[in-house]
Amino acid sequence: MATHNPPSDTGHSPAKAEQGLKGKKGSIEQRENQIVDLVRSKGFVSIEELSIRFGLTRQTIRRDINRISSKGLVLRHHGGAGMISSVENVAYPERKIISFKEKKRIARLVAQTIPDKASLFINIGTTTEEVAKALQGHTGLRVITNNLNVALILSPNESFEIIVAGGRLRNRDRAVTGQSAIDYIKQFKVDFGIIGISGIDQDGSLLDYDYQEVRVARAIMDNSRRVFLAADATKFSRNAVVRLGTITEIDALFTDQSPPPEMMALLQSAEVQVHVAH
Repeated sequence: MATHNPPSDTGHSPAKAEQGLKGKKGSIEQRENQIVDLVRSKGFVSIEELSIRFGLTRQTIRRDINRISSKGLVLRHHGGAGMISSVENVAYPERKIISFKEKKRIARLVAQTIPDKASLFINIGTTTEEVAKALQGHTGLRVITNNLNVALILSPNESFEIIVAGGRLRNRDRAVTGQSAIDYIKQFKVDFGIIGISGIDQDGSLLDYDYQEVRVARAIMDNSRRVFLAADATKFSRNAVVRLGTITEIDALFTDQSPPPEMMALLQSAEVQVHVAH
């Protein structure tokens, strides 16, 4: 009896394999519509999840996401697809997955620039949490943070002094915001302010989704001798509704790819250092 093997990423004709699955899995257009609906309902879906759901190879799913992204219906991320929205961020568990390897590389590069016995702010975000992990081998740091995850990550190092800003706790990601947090941060003047951001507009605007979170980040920027922005390349030209400031106000950008030409021109004109983690 003849046997039939399922399509794989090593097949010589992905298009034929895909056509062969149309009758069983529905048309490509129907599948794309279902992917868009999933992204809109969940905020982010991974390639692995979609591959299992549709019984297709990762390579086929990547092509689907590329097509949908080119139509402006979803935002393509490393490892999956997310929604395009200026008013609502992707949920915290999904944000931890997006560009995870890139965030770790960025975090290591940031940590290499921070000397022992330095004082620093670390704000809210999955990238800044990776920075906290990369700083665990330092000694004598004094860290002020409004991110309980950062405090917990750093707490095993007994040489650190960790100060947590008081305020309103945001349950979904353990962020502390509000006027109390702002007032507390304003009491300090630190060596380094390490911040993350949800999006960087083409004009250099630093953008985020939560007004209260932005106000705390603004206080961090205003009370740091040097401001380091840790942002992976998916943040370039990503939309969000609340403006924190401009990229020309930071001292250094740590990312995983060179910024777009217009953004790089802004950075160069403001003498902002750009560090790319390869």
